[in-house]
Amino acid sequence: MSDYGDVTRAPRDPSHDEAATQGVGLAPSLVAGVEAVGVPVGDAEPQAAPGARRRKIGIMAWLAIIWLVTMLLLAILAPVLPIPDPTETFPEIARQGPSSGHILGGDALGRDLLSRIIWGGRASFAVGFGAVALGMFIGGFLGLVTGFFRGRVDTILTPLMSLLLAIPQFVLALSLVTVLASAEDVSSARRIGVVIVGLGVVSIPILGRITRANTLAWSEREFVTAARAMGAKSFRIMFRDVLPNVVPAMLSIALLGVGVAIIAEGGLSVFGVGVQLPTPSWGNIIAEARGQLRQAPHIVLFTSIVLFLTVLSLNFLGDVVSQRFEVREGQL
Repeated sequence: MSDYGDVTRAPRDPSHDEAATQGVGLAPSLVAGVEAVGVPVGDAEPQAAPGARRRKIGIMAWLAIIWLVTMLLLAILAPVLPIPDPTETFPEIARQGPSSGHILGGDALGRDLLSRIIWGGRASFAVGFGAVALGMFIGGFLGLVTGFFRGRVDTILTPLMSLLLAIPQFVLALSLVTVLASAEDVSSARRIGVVIVGLGVVSIPILGRITRANTLAWSEREFVTAARAMGAKSFRIMFRDVLPNVVPAMLSIALLGVGVAIIAEGGLSVFGVGVQLPTPSWGNIIAEARGQLRQAPHIVLFTSIVLFLTVLSLNFLGDVVSQRFEVREGQL
């Protein structure tokens, strides 16, 4: 027995031990900094975030993927497919519907409609993906820079993007294409390039604003603060840490933008400034046949169905990407 008498030892408090092992005795700033880089404090097991479980994309998404992959492969492999030349005429099928030798019939000049739709996909996909790629490269970079650095850069660039958004996009694209490719001696390849540039300029402010909004949110997260505390440079943080988290939102809007660009090319073709004939595109096939709706409605019908299913698949996949990566459009 000690000089202090018989002192009964108090029972251990399990909650106290559990709290001590979970970092209660550590400085709050140190705990936050350690947890921000993904290191669990004490015996606590890292818990998976509710959004970490990826939802299955579903059968409709697979059907959309299959349709888009099929149309892309047909467009790419058009030169080697066993189909007639899109400019070759067969007088016996002019304005005629589907037949044994021509599955979708012929157009007003007797050209095989299936061949023209497949070849037209090359120009339509080139315009759609090319315009959105240009918009993502320029608009995405500007949005990333303005959202990350803010300050004077944001003050200068964001009003410019807002100004471009205030101008009707179709009118702007129509004006650009008319000015840059209105001459009669413009080649088909140059006309397609000008259409891509015109529609790409229209998509820059849209993708720029989307990227900026997401960058503003992600640049305030804990892992960015931890990276800065460890001495990482701004451009490294911007491209290595922030950009991968912003890409899903950009991709979601980009898929929608491809469909919009394909439809916009069709609108430009109606005004005679889209892809130049005889090079087929889905837009100029419909524009050329709009006067044949009574005599040969199948020309516009079949082409419009292909265009509709393609744009629907792009829109649906855009929604799938948004839901799978939990892109919160309400914060944009």
